[in-house]
Amino acid sequence: MSKNSTYILCSFLLLLVLLAFTSDKDYFTITKADVKFEVPKNFPKPVYNFKDNTPTPAGFTLGRKLFYDPILSKDSSISCAFCHQRIAAFAHIDHPISHGINGLLGKRNVPPLENLIWQSSFMWDGGVNNLEVQPLSPITNHLEMNEDIGYLMKKLQRNKDYVVLFKTAFGDTIINSKRFLKALAQFTGLMISSNSRYDKYTRNEDTLSKTEVSGLKLFRSHCASCHKEPLFTDNSYRNNGLKYDDSFKDSGRVSITGIKSDFMKFKVPSLRNIELTYPYMHDGRFRNLKQVLDHYASKFDSASGTDPLLIGKPQLTEQNKSDIIAFLKTLTDKTFLYDRRFADPSMK
Repeated sequence: MSKNSTYILCSFLLLLVLLAFTSDKDYFTITKADVKFEVPKNFPKPVYNFKDNTPTPAGFTLGRKLFYDPILSKDSSISCAFCHQRIAAFAHIDHPISHGINGLLGKRNVPPLENLIWQSSFMWDGGVNNLEVQPLSPITNHLEMNEDIGYLMKKLQRNKDYVVLFKTAFGDTIINSKRFLKALAQFTGLMISSNSRYDKYTRNEDTLSKTEVSGLKLFRSHCASCHKEPLFTDNSYRNNGLKYDDSFKDSGRVSITGIKSDFMKFKVPSLRNIELTYPYMHDGRFRNLKQVLDHYASKFDSASGTDPLLIGKPQLTEQNKSDIIAFLKTLTDKTFLYDRRFADPSMK
């Protein structure tokens, strides 16, 4: 773990200590102001339309409780937050692949949760095309939560706390999958990261060091074709030259589309908060950013199916890599990481 990552971790732990002296009610209470949605400056129009699922304090609060509740898994041992950890920008810190019930291991690295309403498809292979149905994939996956959605609704219907929460959020005690998914979407949809040092720099509210500015220039020259600002992804699916791993037998997007040219294509991830979302790639094969840049500094050939944008790229020097990493760390958004709205309410 880098010194900067250690600093952020220690800061986060200090925040938790300070919370001990803060009113639980005030800290965890969600107000209308907390769920007011505004598109951040310089961000494009979202894909997901909140007009069809307007966030409310009660709906958000319900979604937050569901996100942190292991009742969503078959044996009530795994919650959404078990893999999507707040301290890691809602990725799974230091675990190459997801972990499920009964000690089972998934097939892919846990992606961070941020700026989801700007995505038209989800998962590493794009197998889900709507934010509201995305939770169904991990909930029903036998390697992850392994729960039947119908039985899950029955568990929630028998839970007195959820009866009250659903009534407060939706006006009556009906608990069904549609309302369940809308509540989760209100919570995850408002996980917006837009206030990093990079963002402040673009708004002329902060400065970057010479090294960071050099890294930004190099990033725009070498990386921005796929990791487009300000979201730092173009939401496309590409073959980035990784070799097929026989242990996972994961061929990527081709398993969804059936198109041969989609073999080993995976979604281009956002680089926001990338400092904290290690390990990297769809299978977590790289433990740090230096290894990632070493990979992209390799020579690729078109015969392997690697994306044309990576063929014939100018080589990066060690100083180039160091500068790019310095810039990438400016994408860490402490405002997002420490946002009380996304804290685990069971920590009261």
